[in-house]
Amino acid sequence: MRKSYKFKKREKITKKFYFNNKILAPEVMVIDEFNKQLGVFETKEAVQMAQDRGFDLVEVSPVGNPPVCRIMNYGSFKYQKEKQEKQQKKQTKTLDIKSVRISMKISDHDKETKVNMAERFLEKGHKVKVELILRGREFEHIDRAKEIMNDFKAKLKTRVQVEQDTSKQGNKMFLILVPEK
Repeated sequence: MRKSYKFKKREKITKKFYFNNKILAPEVMVIDEFNKQLGVFETKEAVQMAQDRGFDLVEVSPVGNPPVCRIMNYGSFKYQKEKQEKQQKKQTKTLDIKSVRISMKISDHDKETKVNMAERFLEKGHKVKVELILRGREFEHIDRAKEIMNDFKAKLKTRVQVEQDTSKQGNKMFLILVPEK
């Protein structure tokens, strides 16, 4: 049986924070649990200081010279970061490009149906890509195709902005519309 690559699981990308003995730098800048800067210490000494206070030493900013570490509870810090990532993921809205296909020989009723479909997509906040497929001798009537695309845009009741004006690629003409804010 062949191996299918179609449904690959996405790996969760999270920023790793080194803590306690996993910190690689020889010296670190230490900030205590009250956000007071204590100074530069050797890593082993800083880890021992954090453990004496009952906390962990967490590398917060590895790009600094020396890296910045904070004395805190690593478990609760990790939990707060995951919670923050979930909140950001919820707030991001994915906008899809919905496509509506029309042809040169489209009837009025079919065009109205496609216009209604495009309006529904625009009301939900999606971008709409209107595709007009040219076949055979229709290539010679590009001006007529542009007229059909402009007519389609004019029939939309919702206010739209043109993100990409009518352009031709191969045997298709495209028009990308975005809902007006």
